[in-house]
Order: sequence, then C-alpha cells, then structure tokens
Amino acid sequence: MRSHGIAEEELFSFLTSVKERDRVYRKVLSSMCTLPHPVAVRAMNLFIESNLGDPGLFEGTASLEALLVERLGSLMHLPGACGYATSGGTESNLQALRMARRNAGVRSPNVIVPESAHFSFEKACEILSLEMRVAPSSDGYRMDADATADLMDKNTVAVVGVAGTTEYGALDPIAALADIALDRETAFHVDAAFGGLVLPFLPDAPVFDFQLEGVTSISVDPHKMGMSTIPVGCLLTRDPSMLCSLSVDTPYLTVKQEFTLAGTRSGGAVVGALAVIEHLGRDGFTAVVAECMANHHRLTDGMAALGYPVIGDPEVNVASFDCPDTPEGWQVSRTRHGHMRIVCMPHITTTIIEEFLKDMGDMHV
Repeated sequence: MRSHGIAEEELFSFLTSVKERDRVYRKVLSSMCTLPHPVAVRAMNLFIESNLGDPGLFEGTASLEALLVERLGSLMHLPGACGYATSGGTESNLQALRMARRNAGVRSPNVIVPESAHFSFEKACEILSLEMRVAPSSDGYRMDADATADLMDKNTVAVVGVAGTTEYGALDPIAALADIALDRETAFHVDAAFGGLVLPFLPDAPVFDFQLEGVTSISVDPHKMGMSTIPVGCLLTRDPSMLCSLSVDTPYLTVKQEFTLAGTRSGGAVVGALAVIEHLGRDGFTAVVAECMANHHRLTDGMAALGYPVIGDPEVNVASFDCPDTPEGWQVSRTRHGHMRIVCMPHITTTIIEEFLKDMGDMHV
C-alpha cells in the first residue's frame, strides 16, 4: 500500500488507461455475458451499498430478491419456488449438488453429469467429495438418457441435465431424464444458466422446467441473457426443505440462520437483475431473444454457405463449427473438440454478423 494516497484525477487517469487493455464487446463472439442493460446499471448504483448477507439491515433489498425469485420461479412454471440469488451458475450448481448430497444421506455418493456439462460440476464434485460419473452424448451432443440410467445405482444422489449447453447450444433430453430421476427417487438438477432466459421466449421450445415433476432444482443466470450486471445468478428449488437443509447458524447477524453459500452478497447486482425483468417484461425479452436467434440463424446459414455447417442442432443462440481459422481481430472460442464456438448475444448485431461472415469469406479468397 502507498504511504500517501494519490489524487482522484490521477487515479482515474491510471484506471482508464488500464481499462483500454480490455477487449470491447463489439467483436467478442465467444462470451455468454453481454453489455448490461442501462436499467440494470442504474438500479445497481441505487443499491450499491446493500448487503444481502445481513438482510435485516436491508429489508427493502431483501424483498426485491424475493421478488426476483418469484419472477424467475413463475417463468419456470413454479410461482412458489424457493431460492436465492447466487453469484452465477457455478455457485448455483454447487449448491444444488450440496442439497442433493445432504438430503440423500448416502455414505459414498455419486452424481451423473453429461459429457457436455459445464466445468463447474467438476469443481463442485471435488469440493463435496462426490464421485462424478459422466454420461456419454448421443446424437447432437445431447446426454444419452439410457446410458444415464445404466450409470445410476443406490449411491446416486443426483442427475444433472443441461438446458442450452455451453459449447453446442443443445438441450439434453430433460423430460426423459426427469422421468428416470423420478422413478429412481433421485434429485434432478437442470443447469439452465444460459438457456433459462432463452427457451421460455422461443415458440415451441421443449419443456425443461418445473412443469416436469422430476425436476427438483434449476439454475438460471440473469447476468447472461438477462443482460444484468455481473455477478448474479439464481438457484430455484421445488421443495423449500431442500434449501433450508443447508442452513447454518449466524448468531451475530440480523437473521439467525442462512442457507446461502456466500456470506456477503451484493444487493445491487440482484436489484439490477430484477430491474431488467420488470422493465422488459415477457414482450421485451421475447423481442430480444428473437433478434439474437435471427442473428444466430444468419450466422449458421452464412457459415454453411462458406462450407462450415453448424455442428449438431443447437436450440439456443450458441453455434459451433468445424472451422480451424479465425479472421484477424475477432474473438471466438474453441470447444473441447476444437470446434469454433460463437454465441449471438444481444451486443452481436446483424451488422456485426455480416462483417464477420465477410471476413471469413475474405480469408478463403
């Protein structure tokens, strides 16, 4: 630490110069986050000092977190869902497995995850001392339901399915997996961190949520397609007792028990997420998702015309291609199989897609 502080102007001159090293979102095609909606920024600044780790001090903010859970629960067809705002999918997924482990009471527990599962599950299983069994993919990089059933045994405490996979935009056979989990009396967690704010706004999207009796918990991230400030996710559960089973005593706080993983939690980010949901409503989100999907289809059509058909059959605005080259200046990512991966987030406009396709075409002239 400095012996003497520096002037505010000098400090922010330094910070501004360092920020210039960050990539701007315009040519970033790989991110599942996007520019926050202005109402999220405004709401976050209004609640910047709020700490949901001690909700009795911030009763208004806590009531808005409850409203966020209600809004997302209703969107997932369970208005009475229990849950809380997490830091994102990693925390939500860890807590879902923690709930399953705690409630099963198995001595040597295991969980079944898809081959396409987010890397957060590997971290969660290591932290929780869970055996992670990986179910292979069938056609289209989707979890094989029959193989999943074969991997389950008396020590299986949870099955995980993904609604909008990180790498290929696919939807696992959630209905079939829910039936298997229900039949085996096993917890079934749906990782909808990305797809949870896409699929409800698509016409004829497959059912993936609490409409299915076997679904016990869902993760959804407003800081992705919800266009809210980072970080904010949400964990939703069908049975309040599952989440309450994680409670620990907090004797010196205004509440005497908490079931959250983090202690201190930003109220500002949570209110920012709610602000976007309230401001846009179903009509607004439907329009945003429709535009993203239109750009997604323009991208896949354009890449196919260049000789790079999309891998699999993505159901959300994530697409991967067997394309080894990347035009200069563009940021894409690669799947574990080496495929080019692009996410058509709200900051990716039709103009940007056309520029990218032109640069792709120019590379092969």
